[in-house]
Amino acid sequence: MMLPEEISILLRLIIAHLITDFVLQPSTWIADRKIKKYRSSKLYIHALITAIVAYIFAGLWNNWTLPVFIFSSHLIIDLWKSYRPGKLKYFLIDQLLHFAVIAVLWISLFDKWKETANLFREIYNGTDLLLILAGYLIVTWPLGMVIGIATEKWRVESAVNADGLQKAGLWIGLFERFLILTFILIDQYTAVGLLIAAKSILRFSDKENTQKKTEYVLIGTLMSFSASVLLAWIIRSLITII
Repeated sequence: MMLPEEISILLRLIIAHLITDFVLQPSTWIADRKIKKYRSSKLYIHALITAIVAYIFAGLWNNWTLPVFIFSSHLIIDLWKSYRPGKLKYFLIDQLLHFAVIAVLWISLFDKWKETANLFREIYNGTDLLLILAGYLIVTWPLGMVIGIATEKWRVESAVNADGLQKAGLWIGLFERFLILTFILIDQYTAVGLLIAAKSILRFSDKENTQKKTEYVLIGTLMSFSASVLLAWIIRSLITII
């Protein structure tokens, strides 16, 4: 069983990382690291500050492994990132690695390896979670492809791709289906209505829309919303039955 103090230390380690990586790290340091790579003094200063802040926030004064581990891992991860272009995927990988280090460190500090293994085993064998995961996977790319194929003739006819950001509609649809599924799974039907209303206001306030373009978007939106709602109800029903 996890004690409040153990959870508190985990949260403090996360907060320490967020402070040092986003608040206490100037953009000039990041630029210097990108240019000079391993020769950048800012790289080592940042890693040292990260280790010190984590040590202070954790409050485990007799544990010198913690700052050493944080310093070494943070230095290696940031050094790796300095050789990568400034793209979103590398930023996400960078942060994922930092949080993974924090998780491993915390598990080691309190010897939670057995509990962690049991948790992953329960997640792996848990039908409810697998149903929800399958639902989120379906409402993203597969359902988007189905709707794209189903509305292709109207998309061509309305020349919807003549203006606007490239693939903006694809990402808007992906996020709206993701949100609808989430809202229904947590019994927030009102939020679904607000999402529909917000999109309608934004869409119909656009004076550049032609009738064909508006009708095409409306068809795609209704298909996206209906499929997401239906899938959410199916998942909720299966969770209740199984």
